[in-house]
Amino acid sequence: MKNVQELLTEITQVTRDIETNYPEVYQYLDENPVTIPNMEHPKVEASELKDYLESLKGLIKKYKAEH
Repeated sequence: MKNVQELLTEITQVTRDIETNYPEVYQYLDENPVTIPNMEHPKVEASELKDYLESLKGLIKKYKAEH
C-alpha cells in the first residue's frame, strides 16, 4: 500500500487533472481546495486517502463514459 505522502501527491495530481481537463466536473467536488481543518492536528489514515483517491478517479471515469 502507498504511504500517506504518495497518496497525497497522487490526489493532488488527479485533482489538478480534473481542474484543468474537466472543469465542469471540478465544480462538483464535495470539497473546497482551500479548506483549513478546524482541528490543530487532524488525523487522516492512508485508507481514507486511498478511498478518496479512488472516488476522484471514479468521477473522471464516469464523466468520460457519459461524454
